[in-house]
Amino acid sequence: MKRLLVLTTLLLCLFAGALGAQAIEPLPFKDHAQELRFQHLTAELRCPMCQNETLADSNAPIARDLRHQGFALMHQGKSDAEIKQYLVDRYSDYVLYDPPVNAATWLLWFGPLLILLIGTVVVVVTIRKRARATSSAVTANVDHGDDW
Repeated sequence: MKRLLVLTTLLLCLFAGALGAQAIEPLPFKDHAQELRFQHLTAELRCPMCQNETLADSNAPIARDLRHQGFALMHQGKSDAEIKQYLVDRYSDYVLYDPPVNAATWLLWFGPLLILLIGTVVVVVTIRKRARATSSAVTANVDHGDDW
């Protein structure tokens, strides 16, 4: 029984190590500066398949493909802006974590402010209506003494 427990624990540890090894994609960088540039670039790009993960964080197959494509473009001498434009041409502005301000993204940029302003107007109007209703109710209940 003890041998079975030790064997099971050993197998679980081996499988856990194998799963972790699959998540790591070693890429042959020229130097540390190129590796840092790649990490910074993939942190600025969104995985097209995932809801809210960067290319660096996502383990989706398309994210792995795009990381390899970005790496290949870096080796071709492309700048970060050219690599981003390449991905925007294929996946739209959605692939950028910091999309540009244009007519298509106005709601994205200014929508929260618009909702905040509408909420403020609703709160102010509601408070004023309640204040008027309370003051008119107090005025209606005033006794002038000529009831008898």
